[in-house]
Amino acid sequence: MRAVLTILGVLMILMGGVWTLQGFNILPGSFMTGDLKWAIYGSVLALAGIALIVWSRRRPTP
Repeated sequence: MRAVLTILGVLMILMGGVWTLQGFNILPGSFMTGDLKWAIYGSVLALAGIALIVWSRRRPTP
């Protein structure tokens, strides 16, 4: 289960990074480009991914 949560956290970080870069108009090519709201959503998603990885690594193994 720890590996699944880690993979999910990494995917959340990657997707959040893309959303953040598109929101800040650094990575063009979608409807999110240049919209600050997507930069905020992406940052929150990336932080949630980091929190998920940290939480899954701190859980005791059964």
